[in-house]
Amino acid sequence: MATPSNAAAYLPKSKAPLLEIKSAPYTHPRKNEILIKNAAVAINLVDNAKRDMGEMLYAWVKYPIVQGFDAAGEVVEVGPGVTRFKAGDRVVGFAGGMEKSINNSALSAFQLYTVLQDHMVSPIPDSLSFESASVIPLALSTAACGLFQKDHLGLRYPTNPPSKPTGETVLITGGATSVGCDAIQLAVAAGYEVISTSSPKNFDYVKKLGATKVFDYNSPTLVKDLIHALQGKTTAGALSIGNGAAEKCMDVMDKCQGNKFVSMASYPNPDPMPTTLVIPKFILHYMTWSVAAWWKSKTKSIGYKFIWGAALKDNEVGPLMFVDFLPAALEDGTFVAAPEPIVVSPFPLNSQSSLAS
Repeated sequence: MATPSNAAAYLPKSKAPLLEIKSAPYTHPRKNEILIKNAAVAINLVDNAKRDMGEMLYAWVKYPIVQGFDAAGEVVEVGPGVTRFKAGDRVVGFAGGMEKSINNSALSAFQLYTVLQDHMVSPIPDSLSFESASVIPLALSTAACGLFQKDHLGLRYPTNPPSKPTGETVLITGGATSVGCDAIQLAVAAGYEVISTSSPKNFDYVKKLGATKVFDYNSPTLVKDLIHALQGKTTAGALSIGNGAAEKCMDVMDKCQGNKFVSMASYPNPDPMPTTLVIPKFILHYMTWSVAAWWKSKTKSIGYKFIWGAALKDNEVGPLMFVDFLPAALEDGTFVAAPEPIVVSPFPLNSQSSLAS
């Protein structure tokens, strides 16, 4: 049987404005790996950030590179030691090819055929489209790292069906974002009450995902409102999503009882500016922000840490998500793929593939 031909969308050089589509190696899976034919892949902010920031992000990769963390499709081959999957299975998985411990474009998503680590893949039910499934992996991973890793909030793990209530409350800002949607569902499945923020048009949507109260993130009284909502409750910490959210979460945690820790899914960004000034302006803004955050942390005894969304692939949280929790939760609908994807179809690599964001 002839080896299938592969093609990929390459970032040819640092800060290149466009991806280049060309042939790519067809890579057979190794031990504890599977190979899938992609039906849908998703774009994340980090994909744009790598292009714009060049060597400041993922400095170890060598150009040309294949990007992409979110892949959904059908299993083509399984490597030695894989017992969870067989050829033809519908799956979604985290493509970690850009990570330093992997650094291999064969494991990135923006191509026809992607190699995935077995423990970072979940089967998906027939009722879930590949496009919808493709929004899950990196957002879920980022949320799970912030909520459950011991060096972040260290919450009790989620179960299916959901765990009994812990009596504690988690603040999750940016509830309608991809990370926020997953974080709310995971926290509720772990037995925590969730208070969140979003724009008013998304209040009902965020509550449907499991938040008990939702506040307007643009409200001038947001910090005061959140402190009032958390009065008399024991907080399990905060997961901040959105520019400026970390500072507000610190102010809220300062006035609450419980775990005074902010797990940060968003980096501080300056106001929009000409492209030629993006890097120096970002560095200056980040340094200024870091000093202010450090001072607030020390004076108010509030812990904080930025999330690296791929960290769970190397600890117990990765298989907890993709092996133990997600398959059954997707099957019975207790976890939903959210938000709805914005689909660009067909994906240029294949007339039967789709690109989601």
